[in-house]
Parts: sequence; structure tokens; C-alpha cells
Amino acid sequence: MIHLVKLCVGVDSAAELIAWQEQRLRAMKRAGQPPELVHRTRQMPKRRDEVLDGGSLYWVIKGSILIRQRIVDLREEADSEGRALCAIVFDPVLVPTRPQARRAFQGWRYLPVEDVPPDLPAGEAAVLADMPAKMRSDLAALALH
Repeated sequence: MIHLVKLCVGVDSAAELIAWQEQRLRAMKRAGQPPELVHRTRQMPKRRDEVLDGGSLYWVIKGSILIRQRIVDLREEADSEGRALCAIVFDPVLVPTRPQARRAFQGWRYLPVEDVPPDLPAGEAAVLADMPAKMRSDLAALALH
């Protein structure tokens, strides 16, 4: 098993990502579409089978990994001009993780199992959700999370 890590651009908090995805699922249901969370990217992971063997996508929000989502499928698709895309299909459950500082990067990267931050217990997740993003990021960078 291997995981992916990706920047969550345009989102300021894990709570905002959760709300956005919930709204997206409701809109799809209202429109009669199958409710499915998909992120499209340019590259298909070469280690596809390893990712699909229980892998998650770890979202980097404001400089720290804060939340993960299990990947349920990786599909080949094409954009409107026929260029190949990879559709990353997610389980709708988002799991808060212990914050882990990450520098900005483009696209996605592999995240080996030994490098993943642990999931947070529910009570600890609530405390971190109320903490300002800058403070969370500073604590993660100092490994004081």
C-alpha cells in the first residue's frame, strides 16, 4: 500500500473542505447525478495497484497535512480536448490527521506508509479545528503538535 499527498488549493481549513464536499454531494443528488467525489489530475499513478490497496489521499491545507480521504478508484478519463486525465475517486468520509508540515509542490506525490501522520482521536480533532491555521502550521513545523 502507498498513499498520495496533494495540496488543497483554495481551502483554508479542514472544516471548509468537509463543508465544500458535503455541498457538492447534495448538489449532485439534487441534479440526479450519482453522488461521487472526484478530483481530476494530469498524471495516473504508476503505482496504481498499491494506491488502490487501501491508500488515501492526504490533503495539505495551509502548509500542513490536516485530513485524509480513502481512495476508492483511479480512472482514466479525457478532458474536452482529448488529453488524458486521472480521476481520483474518494470515499466521502474525511479523517482528521495529526498536522504535519509540508512545503508547497505541484501535482500529487507518493506518501509512503511510514511517513503518514496518524489519525486524530475525535476530541483532539475538535481542538485543532478551532485553532488558527497559522498556529497549527507553526506547531506542526516545530513538531509540537
